[in-house]
This record gives sequence, structure tokens and C-alpha cells, in this order.
Amino acid sequence: MEEKNTGKLATDLHKMLGDKEHPSLEKAVQLALADEKILKGILDGIVSKDEVYRYNCFKVLLQISESQPLILHPEWEYFIALLDSSNAYHRSIAVQILANLTPADAQHRFEAIFDRYFDLLDDEKIIVTRSLVCSAGTIARAKPSQQARIVERLLGIDETHHKHKDLIKADAIQSFEAFFKGYPDKERILKFVEQQLECSSPKTRRTARAFLDKHRK
Repeated sequence: MEEKNTGKLATDLHKMLGDKEHPSLEKAVQLALADEKILKGILDGIVSKDEVYRYNCFKVLLQISESQPLILHPEWEYFIALLDSSNAYHRSIAVQILANLTPADAQHRFEAIFDRYFDLLDDEKIIVTRSLVCSAGTIARAKPSQQARIVERLLGIDETHHKHKDLIKADAIQSFEAFFKGYPDKERILKFVEQQLECSSPKTRRTARAFLDKHRK
């Protein structure tokens, strides 16, 4: 009876993760936290060729990485390997999950892959770059010693090949928000944000104005 129930559970979970109608994944999150085999299956799922299944597996892992990064930290090398994937979605998943794991990175593993990670700022696909820039604030908050290096990278967005650089700058401003209050060189960030008041992206102009209204005295 127990084996039959386990099989049914696996079938139901797979059906839930394959549902394209945006299911509630809270049950899947709780099952993954309670059972290492289920967690391993969901980890495998983020490289599935089934786009819906892959995305739902990613959402489960994203929730876990945000709320309980210690649970996923042992899988650090698995996500590192995805940084080199030929699949842009895999790379995008990796940069987001790794950022969320940095609060649990007592071994300072991130520092060792800093350049490898932030070189994806100039990734061939903008989805990867935007995922990285949006995640940079999480890393900066968890790694104060790396904040200056992160700021330097984000201020260099104009040096990338991307066509829609101004849109990426809105993501950068939002990441600055995550650690700006405690950052010592505020004027450099403020100067960057001020420059975006005249940029081509309406979203970035609005984001810049809101940031300056909040932080300019």
C-alpha cells in the first residue's frame, strides 16, 4: 500500500509541475522540503525539455532558495555548472538561484566565481543579463565585501553589446535599492541614476525618478 501511495504521489506531483495553468506550487515546495528524493527530482526538472515542467520546477526551487537557502546550498556546484549551459534559460535559472544562495555561503564560494558570474552581464541573451542584474542586489546585501565590485560591474552596462541597455539600467537601479542605504559611495550611484532621467526607456526614467525622490536629500 505504501509503495502504491508513493507512486500516486509522484504521479500527482509530476502532473502538478506539468500544469501550464499556473498552479499553486506550495504543495510541491513542502514535498521537496520534506523528501530529498523529491527535491532531487525537481532539481533534475529544471533542465527538462518540457518548458512548462521546467519552469514550474524552477519556481519551486526559487521559492526554496529565497526562504531556506541552506537547503539548496549543497547543490551549489550543480547550479555553477549551469552557468556554462548552451541553453539561455538554464543560465538564467543559475544566476537567480546562486544569488539567493549567497546568504548561506559561509564558505565564500561566490567570491571564487565572481568574475565568471558577472561576465554574464554581457551574455548573448538579454534574459540572462536581466536575471543577473535583478539578482545583483541580493548578492550585494549578502556580501558587503563585494559591493564595490558589484557596483563597478553594474555601472558598466554601457560597455555591453546589448541593444536595450537603458532597460537593463532600470534593473540595476532596483538592485541598488537593496543595499544603497548602507553603501559608502552613494554619490557615484546617484550620479548614474541621475543620468537615466534622460534615457530612452520610460520605465527606466520612472525608476530613476522614484529612486532619486527617495534618496536625494
